[in-house]
Amino acid sequence: MTDTPPSRRLTGQVRVVGTGLLGASVGLALVQQGVDVILDDASPAALALAVDYGAGRRAEDGDRPGLVVVAVPPDITAAVVARELADHPDALVTDVASVKAAPLRSLRQMGADVSRYIGSHPMAGRERSGAIAARADLFIGRPWVIAGHDAISFQRASAVEDLALDLGATVVEMDAESHDEAVALVSHTPQIVATLMASRLGSAPETSLNLAGGGVRDVTRIAASEPGLWVQILGANAARVLPVLEAFRQDLGELIGALADPAAAGAQRRVAEVLAAGNAGVARIPGKHGVTRRFSQVVVLIDDSPGQLAQLLTEIGSIGVNLEDLRLEHSPGAPIGIVEVSVAPEQERRLLDELERRGWRIAAAWA
Repeated sequence: MTDTPPSRRLTGQVRVVGTGLLGASVGLALVQQGVDVILDDASPAALALAVDYGAGRRAEDGDRPGLVVVAVPPDITAAVVARELADHPDALVTDVASVKAAPLRSLRQMGADVSRYIGSHPMAGRERSGAIAARADLFIGRPWVIAGHDAISFQRASAVEDLALDLGATVVEMDAESHDEAVALVSHTPQIVATLMASRLGSAPETSLNLAGGGVRDVTRIAASEPGLWVQILGANAARVLPVLEAFRQDLGELIGALADPAAAGAQRRVAEVLAAGNAGVARIPGKHGVTRRFSQVVVLIDDSPGQLAQLLTEIGSIGVNLEDLRLEHSPGAPIGIVEVSVAPEQERRLLDELERRGWRIAAAWA
């Protein structure tokens, strides 16, 4: 094992149980920092794959982890945490399941030593699953919730905060109930909405799908997530997802009523109010560095050929404009890439002038 880098907070061995996307990503990130990571998984094949990818090593006699990270499906999280608490009496145990109240409640019912357990949840993921999709940088800049409770002290739980910070995440402290209510709104319900919208595409004619652009891609992106996992997540947090869905159903019903007779008195106003409320909601989502700020978008057309995107980004940098965000899509049936870049509003005019002067094709720009 290498010496502890000055910037690293964690010391000692870390045991990761579950070698899917999150578990393997935790392992990869810690191994890169010189941490001795011990991997375990109920599936020998999954464990072998994670070891081959360099996410850690197999357990050996004499291992004494100070921290155990449980990264298994929600329906077995509490049972695995209880087993790890019993098998490693000197270790702090956390889990990274996307629901927090149910595991804590189950552990208390089992009589487990919750003075050494604290739930946590990194708000990070990908549409792909398994160790093959794992990334050491998965957690950088992402919120990592630590769900404290009255049976554990801040000092005893500090290793979980160290873990999150070492992996580049931003620590957010919440109790389990508040966490589950929050993710019902910002994660679980959006998954349902995206999935329902994507399901409408299943029977759509090819001529319609050929028109698909950024709007439908944005709305349906997360619909590619693993169904089996989401059945468990939604089941575990159903009581908190239901009120959000019911409010969504009411809003949708009112909008349907307005569109059923657009010429009726008040119908246009209702549609406008719905759209304005959406604008207001989007404006509240924290952007880069957690700051709520609107950016200007500049759309540039590029040839769909090697090096074009790299050249565009290089030139934006040489102009001295900071790129806040980027989205890339292709024009169906045409060898053209559509690049939408987000910049600070005060830099939009200079970027447009410079890109046009250098021969780039500008399709649109708006704030």
